Amino acid sequence: MLAKIARGGGSVVLLDGSLIPTERQTGLPIRRRWSAKHKRHGLLVIALTDVRGRLLWTSTARPARGSEITACRHDDLVGRLRAVGLAAIADLGFVGLDDGGGPDADPAVITGFKKPKGRQLAAARKLVNQLIAAERAVCEHAFAHLENWRVLTKLRLDVQWATRLVRALMILTQHEIAR
Repeated sequence: MLAKIARGGGSVVLLDGSLIPTERQTGLPIRRRWSAKHKRHGLLVIALTDVRGRLLWTSTARPARGSEITACRHDDLVGRLRAVGLAAIADLGFVGLDDGGGPDADPAVITGFKKPKGRQLAAARKLVNQLIAAERAVCEHAFAHLENWRVLTKLRLDVQWATRLVRALMILTQHEIAR
């Protein structure tokens, strides 16, 4: 899918991760799908969208205890983006994901700037963060459409089956939005 976007003249995709809230699966340790950040059970899904907000790719569903950046490293997302010559615009949760390109390499993941501890962010960096947030808004809408499927909130399946369900719902979401 990424190669198809690059062939079509695209140069940027949007990267985001989201916790899909689920019910606790009985019989398993209670903390397996527990997200300390969100204080609830769920599955972590990473997705790529185009600049129009269409979901292009979703990662395998992972237990919520992991982080977004670890999931991207596990899927070698930066390597896949570099192989087809695409860049991804992401939020501050992905700062440091693209550290292996070297000083002269073009970035594969573009993120904003974090505020330094005890200091204010410079005006130019604030503007950059606002521009990135404006571009990423369509990615948030795409995830919202995916999370509207109520079947995901009732999910008690194994992670393997949850991945298949999320990918099937991704295709249904694309068809529903296209009508």
